[in-house]
Amino acid sequence: MHNDAHALHPTVREEDHRRARGPWLRLLSQVLDLAGPQADFLRHSERPWSSATFSGARHSIVVAFEGKDSMTQAEAYAAALPDHEFSIPGQIVADAAIVSAEHANGPRPRRTIEAEFLLLEDA
Repeated sequence: MHNDAHALHPTVREEDHRRARGPWLRLLSQVLDLAGPQADFLRHSERPWSSATFSGARHSIVVAFEGKDSMTQAEAYAAALPDHEFSIPGQIVADAAIVSAEHANGPRPRRTIEAEFLLLEDA
């Protein structure tokens, strides 16, 4: 007898799939579009967040820019991020901020930028 979890509990599996895609994927995609083609994605993390009236999640996204030509793009990304209008169905980006930026000089300069986002469920 074949024991397929999807066959036994299709709604659970579909819900897990939706959660796996979740708003973080759209957020990440839009952040990388804003950062531009010279940005390298390093990492994403997410942790639940709630208050008395809202629930959602805090997301941290780290990107890096390497090479002299990409430093202008890094500056443009850092300047544009806090006021950027994100479009994520079912979510409101309540806050977007640069929380750290590291710069290493040398023949191939590198700037690493960590941004944090607060996504609230739009009920």
